[in-house]
Amino acid sequence: MNMNPSMQGAPISKQALINQINESCFALDDVILFLDTHPNDAAAMDYYRNVVALKRQAMDLYQRQYGPLVIDSVYGNRWDWINDPWPWEGGC
Repeated sequence: MNMNPSMQGAPISKQALINQINESCFALDDVILFLDTHPNDAAAMDYYRNVVALKRQAMDLYQRQYGPLVIDSVYGNRWDWINDPWPWEGGC
């Protein structure tokens, strides 16, 4: 799994970042299951650390560009959690 090169520079689309977050979450779930049965696998631990870093980077970039993904990730000095449409308003 490689980080999209455009994540390093110019803003990328909301959907591209959501896809990167979803992919890294899937990879993280997969490697966690593997580590449950192979706890001493050094390569799997390296992969785990890499995927965690990719997920954090994608989430941080998304939240800086488009707003919070989770309730404890509001940046700045104002409560902007409710700025986007709610799910029943087509916000998901």
